[in-house]
Amino acid sequence: MQTSNLTVETRRLLGTPLAVTDYERAASLTQVWAREPGVRAVAAANTHMVAMARHDPAFAATLSRFDLIVPDGMPLIWAMNRRGAGMLDRVYGPTLMLHVLARPGLRHFFLGGSEALLQSLVERLGERFPALEVAGTYAPPFGVWSAEENARIIEKIAASGARVIWIGLGCPKQERWIADHKAELPKGVYFAIGAAFAFHAGKVSQAPAWMQKRGLEWLYRLAVEPRRLWKRYVVYNTLFLWYLFLESLTGASQKP
Repeated sequence: MQTSNLTVETRRLLGTPLAVTDYERAASLTQVWAREPGVRAVAAANTHMVAMARHDPAFAATLSRFDLIVPDGMPLIWAMNRRGAGMLDRVYGPTLMLHVLARPGLRHFFLGGSEALLQSLVERLGERFPALEVAGTYAPPFGVWSAEENARIIEKIAASGARVIWIGLGCPKQERWIADHKAELPKGVYFAIGAAFAFHAGKVSQAPAWMQKRGLEWLYRLAVEPRRLWKRYVVYNTLFLWYLFLESLTGASQKP
């Protein structure tokens, strides 16, 4: 992947191109992209997303419209390193968000969650980053959005002048929204950032560091939110292992 005189190496895992990068390089690339014309899309992929893209061609097509997909989960790092990536750590979406927010000269927009969540998020981030420039926030209505609502969101982003736009709608809605509207979005870098809003607003706890390092964050989150997350982790983690097993036998991604 060649962008802005910066080369981002990738490794394909079950068909998804994952960046061989770290927090500093990914944040630097974001800062460069934010100053350029055009729209860039960034996603943080875990095993759920990679397995979903392998299982669902429509979602794979969605991810193909992203300019940078960082490996968010430790199992992805282990699998990538077996392919020679040589990565020391994952690029965890919520932590990458903090690295980007710390960069000077960027205006940010936050889309997703409730008004109360966004207020808490902005307040806590402002305490952590006193120089943070928040161009705007918007808590969209729940459910499927009409064409008018999509147009309203895009207009709010454009009017704000933000160059880094954080989309916290949950996977796969946030990725699909960015991909579906990429051609009409105002210039900027659009991050599909998942649960980072809830984490940084202090509404949902994150797994202890020792669990994250051992690839057990999914188990912690499943214990915290079993009804919402059981399918994501039980079904798609199993699919991820199954597809990796098939690749080890065939050397190619073949659907069972």
